[in-house]
Amino acid sequence: MKLRRTMKTRRAMTAVAIATGLALAVVGCGGGDDGDEGGDKSGKGSSSSSSPKGDDAGDENGSSDSPQQEALAEVRSNGITLTVNSASRDEGGFLTVSGRVTNGTSGIWVAREWQSDESELKQNGGSLAGAALVDAEGKKRYLVLRDTTGRCLCTKFEGGVDKNGSVDWFAQFPAPPEGTDKVQFQVPTMPPTPIEISEGE
Repeated sequence: MKLRRTMKTRRAMTAVAIATGLALAVVGCGGGDDGDEGGDKSGKGSSSSSSPKGDDAGDENGSSDSPQQEALAEVRSNGITLTVNSASRDEGGFLTVSGRVTNGTSGIWVAREWQSDESELKQNGGSLAGAALVDAEGKKRYLVLRDTTGRCLCTKFEGGVDKNGSVDWFAQFPAPPEGTDKVQFQVPTMPPTPIEISEGE
């Protein structure tokens, strides 16, 4: 009897051990699956976070490849390139001309040759104070506007422009009469160039 009870007890313990082992194995497999799913989720997270970066990079490349505004005119002289990008009428009867100048000389360019001959504007130093607009049809010449202290309403190239450097510039003039949409833009030492006036928004 004792032997039978002992055998039954051992069988029961063995069954319990096997059942426990199977249960642990099942839990272990389930945990592995959860871990794999977690790995997949983290993998998906990293790819989704990297995907927007790729899109952003594409957008940036798209914006850099977008066509730039077409220049109205470009003139060159003595290593200097003057680009006119816009000539727009402003409220109050002004005309603002703007663009970019690039220094292709061997050193710093200080725009000394662009100074105005007018005694009132000489204090502006290297600047676009010497620029002018010419309306051939109306037979009028428009000089750069200035304030009551004699400072031109234009860019002053303080410190000059470095070799191979470029800077934006602007100059304001009295606006030609309505209906005049083409004038010549003149800067000392640079060839005169025709530009087209656009109406401001």
